This record gives sequence, C-alpha cells and structure tokens, in this order.
Amino acid sequence: MPRIAAWITHRWTKWIVIGFWLVVLAVLGPLAGKLGGVQSNDAKNWLPESAESTQVLDVASTFSDPDTLPAVVVYVRDDGGNLTQADLAAVAEDAKTFGQRDDLDGKVVGPVPSQDGKAAQVVVPLNLGPNGWDHAADAVAELRQVADDGPPDLGAYVTGPAGQAADSSKAFEGIESTLLFAAAGVVIVILLLTYRSPVLWLLPVISAGVALTVAQAVIYLLAEHAGLTVNAQSAGILTVLVFGAGTDYALLLVARYREELRRHGDKHEAMGLALHRASPAIIASGATVALGMLCLLVAQMSSTSGLGPVAAIGIVVGLLVMLTLLPALLVACGRWVFWPRIPHEGQAEPTENGVWAKVGRRIARGPRRTWVVTSVILAVCTLGVTQLGATGLTTAESFRGEQPSVTGQQVLEKHFPGGAGEPVVVVSNAAQADEVRTAFAGTGGIDASTVTKPVTKDGVAYLEGTLTAAPDSQAAYDTVDRVRDAVHAVPGADAKVGGSTAVNLDVLRASWSDTERIIPLILLVVFVILALLLRAITAPLILIGTVVLSFGAALGVSALVFRHVFGYAGADPSLPLFVFVFLVALGIDYNIFLMTRVREEAGKLGTRRGALVGLAATGGVITSAGLVLAGTFATLGTLPLVTFAEIGFAVAFGVLLDTLIVRSVLVTALNLDVGRSMWWPSRLSREERRSGAPEPVA
Repeated sequence: MPRIAAWITHRWTKWIVIGFWLVVLAVLGPLAGKLGGVQSNDAKNWLPESAESTQVLDVASTFSDPDTLPAVVVYVRDDGGNLTQADLAAVAEDAKTFGQRDDLDGKVVGPVPSQDGKAAQVVVPLNLGPNGWDHAADAVAELRQVADDGPPDLGAYVTGPAGQAADSSKAFEGIESTLLFAAAGVVIVILLLTYRSPVLWLLPVISAGVALTVAQAVIYLLAEHAGLTVNAQSAGILTVLVFGAGTDYALLLVARYREELRRHGDKHEAMGLALHRASPAIIASGATVALGMLCLLVAQMSSTSGLGPVAAIGIVVGLLVMLTLLPALLVACGRWVFWPRIPHEGQAEPTENGVWAKVGRRIARGPRRTWVVTSVILAVCTLGVTQLGATGLTTAESFRGEQPSVTGQQVLEKHFPGGAGEPVVVVSNAAQADEVRTAFAGTGGIDASTVTKPVTKDGVAYLEGTLTAAPDSQAAYDTVDRVRDAVHAVPGADAKVGGSTAVNLDVLRASWSDTERIIPLILLVVFVILALLLRAITAPLILIGTVVLSFGAALGVSALVFRHVFGYAGADPSLPLFVFVFLVALGIDYNIFLMTRVREEAGKLGTRRGALVGLAATGGVITSAGLVLAGTFATLGTLPLVTFAEIGFAVAFGVLLDTLIVRSVLVTALNLDVGRSMWWPSRLSREERRSGAPEPVA
C-alpha cells in the first residue's frame, strides 16, 4: 500500500490519475443516462422465481399477453344517486371510444352496471409493451380524459392494475434526479459546516459525482449484456448509497490528510502517509459494505437479490474513486484548499482537547456504569418493535397522500365485489379443469358467479374468479390460501393459483424468509472482516453485539414514530431486512474507523490511553460522516411512497444513534472496561501484560 499511495500522490503521476478518471468519465458518462431504459419494474422481475404466482405468470402468458394491464374505469354520480339512462349511454359511448385504441389486447368489457344501480364499470385491457409500467401514466391519462368528457355530474375514476401502475410510475418518476439533487444538497451543506471552507467541499462532491456516473454506466452495461436486474428501487438507493458512503470515505481521508499536514511540510508526503494509514480502514469498510450487499444475492425476492450487486458495484466504484481521484485532486490543489483554516506544519492537533476528548475523559470516570446504562436504554428502545406491524401495506397505505387509483378502487369496492378488476387466476391440467373449477368456485371468499369456464390450450386450462374482499386485504390473502388448498387437493390437476393478490401474498412470505436467511449471513461476514482487520476475537464479538443492539433500538424507536407520529398503518415486510443491511453494513464503518485507530494507538500508548486518543481523533470525523449518511438516506422521504420514507427515517435515525451513542460512547466505554482483553488472542493482548507498566490515565 505505501508504494501505491506514493504513486497516486506523486508530483507527476497524480496528473495521470486525474487524467485516467477524466477519460473514464468521458467514455462511460453517456452510458449512465441510459440506466433508466434497462430497468425492469414489472411484477415478474420483483417476484421470487420459485413462487407459485410467478409460475402462474409464466403459464398465463400462453393465454394472454403478459404485457397486458387491465384498466378499470368506474363511473358514479357526484350526488351519489342512481345512474340515469343518459349516464349509461355516455358510459357506453366511452366504451366504444376505448375500443378504438391501438394498444388494446382483446375486447373492452362493459359497461357493467352495479347491482345497486349507482355505478358502472368498463374494463379496458391495455397492452403497453414490455416496458408498460413506464407508459401506464400516459395511457391512463388518456382514458381519464375521455371519461371526464361525459355529463358534468358523472364522476369517473381509473383504477385496476393499469391505474396502480400509473400511480407507481409517477411516484418513481425522476427518482434518480430527485434523490441526486437532494443527496448532493445535504452533502454540500454538511461539508460546508464541517470544513468551514468555501472550496474544500467541492472535491468530495466532484469525486462522488464521478463515482455515481461510473457506477451507473457499469450497472447499465451489466443489465444490458449480462442480465443484471435493475429497478427503480435499486437505482434510487444506488444514488443515496454512493453519495453517502463515498462522502464518508472522503471525510476519513481528508481528516487524516489534515493531521499529516500538521506534521509534514510536503503535501505529497503528507497525503502518502494519510492514504497509507487511512486506506486499511476505508478498504475494510468498503469491503464490508460490498460483501454485506452481496449477501442479498441469496434472497428469494428478485428485487432484493438484484439490489445486492447494484449496491456492491456502487460501493466498489466509490471506494476506488475516493482512494485515487480524491487524493490526487487534494494534492493537486495544495494546502490552500482548506482556506481559511489552512493546516501548517507544527500546529497542535485540535482533537487532543476537542469535544470528543472531553467526552472520553468523562466516560473514563466510570466506563462500566456508562456501558451498562447505555445498553439498558437501548434495550428498552427495542421494545418498540412490537408496534412495527411489518406484515405489508395495502395499496392505499403504500402512498403518502391521495392517489387516483386508490380513490377509484375505494369507489369500486362500494358498488362491486371487492376484487373486481383484479381476478384470482388458476391454471391446471386441462383434463381436470372441471374439477378444479368446482373446487375454485366453492371456495369461501370467491364470488362463484364470476368464475369463468376453463379455457384450454396445449393441455393447460386457465380460469379466473373474483374475490369478495378487497384484493390487497388480509381477507383476500386468506382466500388465496383457501383456493390453493382446494385446487391443490384435486388429484392430478397440478393446479396453481396466481393473480395480483397471490403475487402480494408470495412477496410477503418471501420477504420474511429472506430476512431470516440473510441477517445471520451478514453478521457472519461482518464478524470475519472485523476479526481479520483487528486480529482479535473478543473485539469483533463485542462489536457485533453493539451492532445488533443498535439495530433493534433504531427499529423500535422508528416503529413508534411510524405508528404514533406519522400515522402509518404498518410497514413493508422487507423493511427490517433493508434497515438491517444498511445499518449494519454501513454502520460498521464507524466501528472500523474507530477501532482501527484505537488499535493503532493502543500499540503505542496502551489500551486505555489508546481508546481515548482514538475517540478524540476520530470522534469528529465519525460525527460528520454519520450526519452525511443520515442526511442522504433521509432524502428518501422526498418520495411519495411510505416504504421509502420508512427506510429513509429508520436508517437515518439508526445512523445518528450509531454515530453519537453506540460507537462513540458505548464502544469506548467497553474498550475502557474490557481493557487489553479486547484484543485477545492477538499479541497486543499479551504484550501489555508482560510489560507490567501501568497504562496512562486520561
């Protein structure tokens, strides 16, 4: 590493490094803008391949085009009265107009009046192509425009799968640019407050921008040519992750560089030493995050497993940029970039008497009392998890604010069976189709009159039926389970149950399974990396314990806030996993930043003094890094989606808790109380015991 650091920061080769990244940016930059064009946001690309509903989608594609999204247009009078003959004539005229569209897949169904005479619905099967999710908003807007041209007192709403896709695509519209500007704004403000320099903040932001552009281009190439699954969710998180984690690495490097500038007159020598001493922690941190993200590859959910490599690529590219381009830019600019607080050789190190040095001295007065009290408080906070309710959100609960498709669905449910427009789909062997239909129609929760006659093709039968409950309700999920039990029991039928409700149910169950599978795997990966980095067993075990405690406390407090402050009905089942991945994989950064410095100082000063010096030296940069990461994840709250808002809040709060309490107070108190045994079984735990020399006190 010293040779690499010297090469990167050499008087002449630094320009080669800068030139290299300019060439990479010029070549890959145009590809980054194409990432949105390869995103897969349809249901099949989010589902686990083994799920029954996924298998039904594959079979159903032989009966109808998988790109078809039915739009349900429901009409009611504004005064709540019965539809008049004039109203029904207007609806029929709209149905004819809908039937003239070029993007139809089959015939328009309707108008179908409700039994109470107060509503009518028209089902428009739209085939919007392979990227229909992206075109749904325009198609629905056209349907709504036709429907709104009717009698002035006749209200019309567009719902169903097409309406929901339109609202979802609008919610994700511009997600990358929205999060980019929000994250960049947060980073700039925090860096200005941290460095108090009008210039220095530019270099980390420029480096983060380069890292994000290159990462997006690499991901685009892999999605286009290697089958990597990318969706709007992973693309949005990529932006936040690269800016947040990349800036964290920049903060650590710049802080160490400034230290070395106070010890050395030559900026190249100072950066070479800073890069040499800071890079192990930065590399270990980046490797932990990348490997933690790659653990998502074992997920059943395609959307979750696809996020793993996308996030890992972003972290690795960010790591490379921050360890090469940023140091080259810093030495190219020189000391003046720190103006007005320019570090000069021979200046005293301000962290020796800073805020965190004072905090360390207070902790040292009673370290056991400090970590016991802190642990108890965090443990109490974890009790809030009982309020989380991570059993899934209905369509109405998934959005912040009113959405047209949700309003339309609520109107539809008042006058038609709850599952109208979103049927349960059953496929089976054609020979047993009649038996399957009988079992299907006889299941409680299915409107028997709506169960279609079997349509057979190539030895396979296809049936549909309507739920009596809302398609995204627990009652509907229970009905899907009953239907599955009933049709699975038909001998030789090989029947399978799908449809949008079955899809949501399979997503819920796969998400919980992924959580139970991936969390232990990530903890194992983190433990191995910490053990190799710190060359100890005790310290990694203790640090893993603080990680789990921190995660539980953050999730518990967040659950209480979601329920009693924001008024959210619950949480997506993937929330605990995502929060855990981001908090543990990213939060371990601060463990690594702190403990590598503590270990370095302990070898020179002893464990007790090393713990206090390590806290004093890294407390400021860890605080700044935590603020950056928390701020960037908080930008997820700018999206009108409850799940993103919950992830953003929980991760932001957890990072602040990690930064200000767990790493700086709890871990330091444990370091002081456990003493040299923290480094068992490494040589460091034995050398101090043999020396017999008392450790200096604070």
